[in-house]
Amino acid sequence: MEAVNLLSSNRYTEKQIGYLFISVLVNSNSELIRLINNAIKNDLASRNPTFMGLALHCIANVGSREMAEAFAGEIPKILVAGDTMDSVKQSAALCLLRLYRTSPDLVPMGDWTSRVVHLLNDQHLGVVTAATSLITTLAQKNPEEFKTSVSLAVSRLSRIVTSASTDLQDYTYYFVPAPWLSVKLLRLLQCYPPPDPAVRGRLTECLETILNKAQEPPKSKKVQHSNAKNAVLFEAISLIIHHDSEPNLLVRACNQLGQFLQHRETNLRYLALESMCTLASSEFSHEAVKTHIETVINALKTERDVSVRQRAVDLLYAMCDRSNAQQIVAEMLNYLETADYSIREEIVLKVAILAEKYAVDYTWYVDTILNLIRIAGDYVSEEVWYRVIQIVINRDDVQGYAAKTVFEALQAPACHENLVKVGGYILGEFGNLIAGDPRSSPLIQFNLLHSKFHLCSVPTRALLLSTYIKFVNLFPEIKTTIQDVLRSDSQLKNADVELQQRAVEYLRLSTIASTDILATVLEEMPPFPERESSILAKLKKKKGPSTVTDLEETKKERSADMNGGAEPAPGNASTVSTPSPSADLLGLGTGPPTNAAPPPSSSGSLLVDVFSEPASAVTQLAPGSQENFARFVCKNNGVLFENQLLQIGLKSEFRQNLGRMFIFYGNKTSTQFLTFTPTLICSDDLQANLNLQTKPVDPTVDGGAQVQQVVNIECISDFTEAPVLNIQFRYGGTFQNVSVKLPITLNKFFQPTEMASQDFFQRWKQLSNPQQEVQNIFKAKHPMDPEITKAKIIGFGSALLEEVDPNPANFVGAGIIHTRTAQIGCLLRLEPNLQAQMYRLTLRTSKETVSQRLCDLLSEQF
Repeated sequence: MEAVNLLSSNRYTEKQIGYLFISVLVNSNSELIRLINNAIKNDLASRNPTFMGLALHCIANVGSREMAEAFAGEIPKILVAGDTMDSVKQSAALCLLRLYRTSPDLVPMGDWTSRVVHLLNDQHLGVVTAATSLITTLAQKNPEEFKTSVSLAVSRLSRIVTSASTDLQDYTYYFVPAPWLSVKLLRLLQCYPPPDPAVRGRLTECLETILNKAQEPPKSKKVQHSNAKNAVLFEAISLIIHHDSEPNLLVRACNQLGQFLQHRETNLRYLALESMCTLASSEFSHEAVKTHIETVINALKTERDVSVRQRAVDLLYAMCDRSNAQQIVAEMLNYLETADYSIREEIVLKVAILAEKYAVDYTWYVDTILNLIRIAGDYVSEEVWYRVIQIVINRDDVQGYAAKTVFEALQAPACHENLVKVGGYILGEFGNLIAGDPRSSPLIQFNLLHSKFHLCSVPTRALLLSTYIKFVNLFPEIKTTIQDVLRSDSQLKNADVELQQRAVEYLRLSTIASTDILATVLEEMPPFPERESSILAKLKKKKGPSTVTDLEETKKERSADMNGGAEPAPGNASTVSTPSPSADLLGLGTGPPTNAAPPPSSSGSLLVDVFSEPASAVTQLAPGSQENFARFVCKNNGVLFENQLLQIGLKSEFRQNLGRMFIFYGNKTSTQFLTFTPTLICSDDLQANLNLQTKPVDPTVDGGAQVQQVVNIECISDFTEAPVLNIQFRYGGTFQNVSVKLPITLNKFFQPTEMASQDFFQRWKQLSNPQQEVQNIFKAKHPMDPEITKAKIIGFGSALLEEVDPNPANFVGAGIIHTRTAQIGCLLRLEPNLQAQMYRLTLRTSKETVSQRLCDLLSEQF
């Protein structure tokens, strides 16, 4: 009570002690809370800046719901009042931020929201700093209310980064002007998509200036200077990655981070590796990230800090593609032998995924997985050894090699149990393929497996018994030997009921069944149907639940880095097809079943047309849709559309004339989307040339949640239009309608073709008819950077042919467009003129419409 009485004093020292006592010791349920609130209201109304500051500090320190109910409506008025002192505005902004974090439902949005944004223009940088923290938090939940803050934030940031350290003397920290405010402004801009072109130009200049300053010699040797400077730099790089729209900035950011990889500061190396993991997922900076592979591998071997080694593993995984897969997998396997136990399982999953995804020669894949089991067998989950079995069964060309390899591996004195499982399964299916060699005769195979039997657990013994009965069918000459084993007391009277039942039933089956019945019951397993990759699902679960932004952080594969095609049709589709050898084995199921029937075959298409009726008139496209569509011509992954409510992300892969696209719909608000209905709209002409099949999505999307939709694609013939994705839903009682063009373009079905100089020009001359060539001379729209040009041509889908054109400044490419009805060879030549800032693009193909369409698409990229 004495403390409450002190609040009424007009002396600063007494009032300060009273507020301090209340902030520390008074419970929010205290009977005195009403008296305290009255005293605080009196001080807030006093207009004495010192007393108002003490009251605001007390509210923020207590931060209870009762305080929020009492003052959440008053504090915004103080914040935006014209006569409020700067120090009080700072305290009011931070106090309101505290109340919003504890009780967001009690802080009303109103007229003050538009006025608080203009505090970003305040002359007092302390007010701007506090206001930026408040606006950033509010904008995350109510982006529409604060979208005007983007241009003001860019303007303020521009003034800071272009100022000298003497201009902002009170807010310069070790020669870095206002580093905390710069970081907060950059973080605020990450709440929104890239701004309008006029504002974007100014923001790009700011980011370039920050990158340039990072290259300058340090103005101080003290660690505080480098910490402040690097804090601004890393936040700027995060914004560049978030926007993912400026190739030049992305490459520069990557080069800057590359310099930090060998820095003596452990924290800088960690942050550089973490940021480069994200940069590796951008189409424009992926190649630049790959140039640092040796440095990352060296970090994996020499780093003393396990967390830095973990980030190095993540970066190797992110930068992996077909060109470096074998090197990266080999380095991960070497590191696995000495890796910390806490990260071994994750490394095993990543090695298994990379080995499968980028396996050109599946004998290498089999060797890699068996080596994985040998090195870290305890950390190889069931999903991993299931996958190797599925792949061997689905690929005829690797079955004999797999049988030979596991047979040799099993001869080691000490084998991990997972290797016994793989060996038992594969020899039971394909042991006959190596039985002709006296060194791996049927009896030797059986004795080798049976020598491991007593060392294994019950599930593995059960699998081996199944292998034995398979041997009875494959090798009748050892039938008696196997029957003796099954007939032994250790099997027929086994304490485990599963083993006992198998032994009894298998023995009876081998005794009474005819050869034909045995061959039917024990026939070779059929190919497994395609499903979601269980290894990939396990890795995602281990890394945490997916969000919309995870799409930008995950690995973005190029079309040239893909093993497979489309997902199978759902169960109610009219056709189902057995996977071909070229099918995407990442889509296989979770584990080998004990019995499986072959899927019904059909002579029809792998995909079925989902459009039973002609599409209605196309809805008007959302603002910026066309610009985003053009960005996806040379990339397969990223954010296609984003506004204050909805984010649409894409992740796609293409193989020959088949493709699969994952569409991620993210609810950016805290309110549910109801009757959420995405629809694909195609014209009649497009339907005739492009088969699309979608899977339905949940009609309710919770606040902050993400749903995924899969689109299976088949190119029947060349096409020029693109399908339109229309999304309709209800948000807060209001009907929302968004339409965007889906970036399915003809070049997605490009397969790159390597050619020597002589072959290229010979083919070039063969395609010399006027209707086979299309040429376009155009002004450059973007900086004429050779590295970015190379990345775009590779992203377009063709192979980039080095040292083919006599002029080294020219770019030459070759590839084949795959459709169901035809394969169309394509040659391209891009001739830059740096002085005139112009390009000449020439396309030659065997079909005029293909030449024209590819020329139109590629011309827009430069």
